[in-house]
Amino acid sequence: MNHLMGWMSLGLVLAMTATSAAQPQSKRDPAGGKKEFRVTWLGHAAFEVVSAGGTRLLIDPFLTKNPATPEAFRDLARYKVDAILVSHSHSDHSGDAVDIAKASGAPVIGTFDYVSGLGLPEKQVMGGNVGGTFAVGDVKVHLVPAMHSSDPGGRPLGFVVTFADGRTLYHTGDTWIFGDMALIQEVFHPSVILLNVGGGPYTEDPKTAALAIRKYFNPETIVPMHFATFPGLATEAEVRAAFREDRRLQVLKPGETKTF
Repeated sequence: MNHLMGWMSLGLVLAMTATSAAQPQSKRDPAGGKKEFRVTWLGHAAFEVVSAGGTRLLIDPFLTKNPATPEAFRDLARYKVDAILVSHSHSDHSGDAVDIAKASGAPVIGTFDYVSGLGLPEKQVMGGNVGGTFAVGDVKVHLVPAMHSSDPGGRPLGFVVTFADGRTLYHTGDTWIFGDMALIQEVFHPSVILLNVGGGPYTEDPKTAALAIRKYFNPETIVPMHFATFPGLATEAEVRAAFREDRRLQVLKPGETKTF
């Protein structure tokens, strides 16, 4: 009898295990418990990021006058977002932020100096500074340093987005390589880096950006940005050459979406 009960118990366990294994793992990686998030490159430094919980972030929305933005993505009415992140005041990053904010009601996140001067209602002003964090839906947005300029409008920023499963995405903004990138790695361990590689007279070039990755970071994926938009910026060929055989590099086309 004891043997029979043992075999029955074993059969029940096996059946439960098989049933559990057959259940769909919606938006999760069964190996690591990861929840999917989506990143769409809109050209230059503009991205739309959508979390597993449906939180939508629009970063550096230079769209209507962006020669790299596909026509379908220049329609500002399509952006029903939860927050607009602006790394600094230069027009190729701030772009259409105010128009989208007015149309959608979404708040703008950036330095206090920048967002307080946009003429938006107080409820749409989410101004902070380096080290600050804002909760938006099921994500957190952290303000981190960048080495650039932002006059008028305070200092430049990068952004780190922390998702519900603990993974992080780092948008560098416009920047040069700098030593405190080591602290961004130590504190946030970015899983995905949206990396400025533009070069020219304004930001780090592809070779310097590749050095920043080798020296300071260990991401799962590198998505280059801020290249090939205007004459004088790095080309896609130059970006690929700088990263050589680094298989973490994912070069998107404007309008393309990548799921992580």
